[in-house]
Amino acid sequence: MNSMLVVGIVIVAGFLFGELASKAKLPKVTGYILAGVILNPRIMGFIPESFIRHTDVVTHLSLSVIAFSVGGTLLLSKIRRMGGRLLRMTLLESTMAFALVLGGFIVVAPFFLNVEGAGYMSVYIPFALLLSSLAAPTDPTATLAVAHEYRAKGKVMSSVMGIAAFDDAMGIVLYSIAVAFAGSFIAPESAGIGQVTWHILRQIIGALALGGLIGWIFNQVTLFLKREGEGMFIVLIIGLLAVNFGVSEWLRVDELLSVMFMGFVVVNFNLYSEKIFNILERYTEQLIFVLFFTISGMHLDVLVLGDYFLLIFFYLLFRGAGKMLGVTLGARGAEAKVRKYTPAGLIPQGGIVIGLALLIKQDPAFSQISDAFINIILGATVLHELIGPVLAKLALRKSGEIKAE
Repeated sequence: MNSMLVVGIVIVAGFLFGELASKAKLPKVTGYILAGVILNPRIMGFIPESFIRHTDVVTHLSLSVIAFSVGGTLLLSKIRRMGGRLLRMTLLESTMAFALVLGGFIVVAPFFLNVEGAGYMSVYIPFALLLSSLAAPTDPTATLAVAHEYRAKGKVMSSVMGIAAFDDAMGIVLYSIAVAFAGSFIAPESAGIGQVTWHILRQIIGALALGGLIGWIFNQVTLFLKREGEGMFIVLIIGLLAVNFGVSEWLRVDELLSVMFMGFVVVNFNLYSEKIFNILERYTEQLIFVLFFTISGMHLDVLVLGDYFLLIFFYLLFRGAGKMLGVTLGARGAEAKVRKYTPAGLIPQGGIVIGLALLIKQDPAFSQISDAFINIILGATVLHELIGPVLAKLALRKSGEIKAE
């Protein structure tokens, strides 16, 4: 089957399932993901697996647009109003999710993880460290899709998007440290504080510097395009987003954080920021959401759910409890609806988590546990991305931030 026909099937199937989900009073993004899961080559054999292996350009560009939009929600005026509370919530929900997954899997892994010759120092603790390192990041794209679909606005939505933007950075820090420590348990000579420090600096500071630079370039160019049509803005946005993502990948800094910070620079320092993000939402986001979530669903292998169901369940349980506990502690003094409903918007995972999981699988140091690890993360991602939008819609509706349907 030729690639153009497959692309057409993906778009149409995603659109139809999105409409069906909407009729069933579910977020459209849930329908997109279900369409992708059904179109997975292992379930529907007429889609070639070679197509899945060559969707990087589409998914990376889609993810760039989405991450740019997420950065566009981070107005400094909003952040100032949230102040230290937002940072405290981010720090606590990230670290509590990390801590509960780490402690929980140190306890349960020996009973449910079958690895020949396994010991605490050689397998169970490194395994728990790797899983916990991916507990902090949130994929805000599903919640953003729900918010745009239902035009949700308010303090809960602002808290979710602010925390999600910041906990990607927290997640990278925790990931770098956890991987270094896990490697030291398996091969003590492979870890060093200098390597960990350099990795953190390169990933985070490099991403912020690159995103800030390209955001500044975009702002300067738009000063000369103020009289141009909307199509010119779309061309410029898509082009510079692709440049940002590609250079980030080349420099080995975090692509999502860089693109997100570019959106932050544009929304706060561009005179036409409102027009720019309105154009992006009006003309591109519907197609972007259909493509990204449907193709993401095609990457997820639901067959892993059976073999690792209990470990997937424990991961969801420990991570969700950590997010809830962290937000509750960090939001002391905030409105009751912020404390109560913000954790539901932080459930979805994907994007950066899948990328980091694949990096771990490719590391020969973790070959003994990488198969179980990747299966748990992918299985958890399937469930996170399916139930996450539903929980986000429910939380936003109960908090009064979704208009009457």
